[in-house]
Formats: sequence, C-alpha cells, structure tokens
Amino acid sequence: MSNPENTTPADPAAMTAAQLVAAYAAGTLSPVEATEAVLAVVADRDPVVNAFCLVDPDRALVQAKDSQERWHAGRARGLLDGVPVSIKDIFLTEDWPTRRGSTSVDPAGPWTVDSPVTARMRADGMVFLGKTTTPEIAWKAVTDSALTGITRNPVAPSTTAGGSSGGSAAAVAAGMGPVSVGTDGGGSIRIPAAFCGIVGFKPTHGRVPLFPASPFGPLAHAGPMTRTVEDAALLLDILALPDPRDPTALAPALAAFRDEVHRDVRGSRVAWSPDLGFATVDPEVAAITEAAVRRLAAAGLAVTAADPGFGDPLDAFEILWAAGAATMLAGFPAGSRERVDPGLGAAWDRGDAVSAVEYLEARNVAAQLGIAMGTFHRDHDVLITPTVPIPAFEAGHDVPPGSGLRGWPEWTPFTYPFNLTQQPAISIPVGRTATGLPVGLQIVGPRHSDDLVLAVARYAEQVLG
Repeated sequence: MSNPENTTPADPAAMTAAQLVAAYAAGTLSPVEATEAVLAVVADRDPVVNAFCLVDPDRALVQAKDSQERWHAGRARGLLDGVPVSIKDIFLTEDWPTRRGSTSVDPAGPWTVDSPVTARMRADGMVFLGKTTTPEIAWKAVTDSALTGITRNPVAPSTTAGGSSGGSAAAVAAGMGPVSVGTDGGGSIRIPAAFCGIVGFKPTHGRVPLFPASPFGPLAHAGPMTRTVEDAALLLDILALPDPRDPTALAPALAAFRDEVHRDVRGSRVAWSPDLGFATVDPEVAAITEAAVRRLAAAGLAVTAADPGFGDPLDAFEILWAAGAATMLAGFPAGSRERVDPGLGAAWDRGDAVSAVEYLEARNVAAQLGIAMGTFHRDHDVLITPTVPIPAFEAGHDVPPGSGLRGWPEWTPFTYPFNLTQQPAISIPVGRTATGLPVGLQIVGPRHSDDLVLAVARYAEQVLG
C-alpha cells in the first residue's frame, strides 16, 4: 500500500516520485542519492525477483548527475526530472536492445530510435535504470520466457508477478524505482499491478502514443505503473504528450492529470459488479473487494450493484489477440516457430488461420461491447470490479496449477473486455489475503474519462489507506 501523503520515508528507495521531486526542490535529497539508493535495492533484490533484463548503472548515474546540476541551478527540466524509472522491454530505447522477451530478436540492433514513451521521459529528465522483463512479445498474463527466465512476485517470490508487464510491476513493488511504464493488450498493466500490490493504469486507447504501431491494434495501450495514484497522474502527463508517429493518438488533454486527480468525486455514481455477470471469483478476493466497496459507499460514493449486461467476449478477444500475434511473428526470422513459447506458437497457428471475415466479426463484437458500455455509463460514472478473480499463483505456470484452465484469458475475465472497448481502467491495491497476497480493485470509466478514473482511484486510495 502507498505511504500516507503527509509522510516521507527516510529511505529514498521507498519514496514516491512526487516525494522525490519535492525533496529535490527543497534541497534535502539529490537525484544522485536517490538513484544510488534505488540501484542498491536492484542489486540486492533483483537476483531473486528477476524484474530487469537490462540494468545500466553507469548511464543512470550520468543522467542523475545531469539532473542534479539542473536542480542546483534552479532549472529542472520537467515534472519528474531526476526520478528513476524502468521501461518494459517492449518500448524502443535508443542505445539499448529491445528484444521483446524473445530469443529470435537480435540484440545487436542497431538500436537508434526512442519510442514515444521513452522519448517523452528522456525529454522530461527522468533517470533510466534499465529495461524490465516481459513474456515473449508480451503475449500472456504471466512473465517468463526462454530469454530471461521467470519473474517472481516480490511479495511472495514463489508466486507469479503476473504479466505481461510483470517486470515493471515487480520492480515498483520491490522498491527498484518508484515508477515504471508498461503495455496492456488484455490486462497486462492491471493484472501484475493487482498481483504485486501497486497501481496500474491503462488509459483510453490513444492517450499514450505508440510507435511502431502495435499489431494488436485497438487492444494495445500503454500506461504508468506506480505506487500511488498521484504518481500515475504525474507520469501520464508526461507519457500523453503528442507524437506524430502515432496517427491514432488522441489530442492533448484539456487539463493536467496531476491537477484533475485531486478533484472532489464524492457523490459520483458507481456501479459495483462483483463478477460482471459471468466470472467465477475466489471467495477471499470477493470478500476483500466487497468490503472495500462498502467502505467507499460509506465515504460518499453513490454505489449501486449493477452488471453491464454483456456476456463473456472471450472468443472475440482471442481471435483478435491471435491475429495480432501472428502478424508480429510473421516478421521474425525463419525457424522462430520452433523457438517461441509453446503457448505463443499455438496462438501463432490460430492467428494464421483467422479469416478476414472472422477478424471483422470479432471487431464488431468489440464495437457492440463499446456501445453497450457507452449506454451503461449514462447511468453510472464509473464501474468497479475486482481486477483479477484470484490471488497470485505459483510462478512458472500460465494458469493456476490444477485449475484445468486452457489459457491465461480464462483467469482474467475482468480485464480484457475493457481492451475491446478501449476504456480507461485502473487497478489499485485494496487488501491482502490471509497468506499476504495482494488483491486489486479495478475502476473503469467511459472512453476519454482518464481524469475521472484517476480522481476516483485517488479518493478510493485515501479512503482505503
């Protein structure tokens, strides 16, 4: 859980991004000191957690020194100048390889281009620690690959960190940097955020520009992974800046998310759906999330029980996902089919067999789902659900051992529907199971209501502690 906003930890590695910037401005801490503290945690914890596939201490300290000089001169470059950040190994990063978790990607490069995400953070003056692990081409909701091995949950290393942004979630949860940035095509920011006990925000599709264009099309989102909602809003103000390389990117927001996150949302109309009408939820997860929603209702949110009224769109999602995977993998070197993750290989085969008619029919399911949610939000400002119906399970498995499930989407029913609809959705930590595993609560808003979702999430964070 996050630190109360009126306290500041003595350890720089435990500080939020907002606290670090405040300390830099006050002259009580330098970016070099903060970066050294975080790198020490990386050296101590990452051999077990395995959140990073690349760490570059020398470059990080050079960037931290440059930031320190700017702060001393009173010329901070951006909102989070000098704040250490990690980057999921899906985003192109100049001078670092972007291998996407795959042994089929040549690390030699050349790597000469920043994605919009890395370009915006570099321009802001953030300190790049390194790149975080991902399953091969970010294809599943846990994080392991033949390239980097298994990424573990820092809360309980025998369990999975989730995925596909599991490295980013594990890094933030373990104190290896206060913020990171991940991708989400079916829950890949929110699932690991819930498992690791941090905040993970998938904004409206197009809010964060992407380059190169994702083969997963409108399913693909990018967003912040942080310890607090305030930090998520700060980082989103940086990530959402325009980039001409994404023709689907949204126009700049009319107001700063860092300001809107503080607005009063008491009285907001909240729909609480414990199962979306079709999901099976672990009893402990159900009890923890139900109790959290009762507290939110007592604190001034107008909560009513309401399901959106759609059936499980799993078939449509899997068609779109498989087609995207096959499109990306078609550009891999010859012989890659035999080297990729077996589950990814099966998705590749299925994607190759998808017809144009099947693809367009699946897109129509997504469109109808979006219409249904648009109608639903006429009466409800936000929808709240559990983020994941189960706690983190044993690491090294795509599905909980002994569950009999066919694939990862079957245990993620709360997340992928809102990739199909392109809506903003955030996961915040709301409690822990009897064995200490984190549980997340998901807040979903209408398209383009990123500011509202952040504000409701911050209010919930304050109420729930």
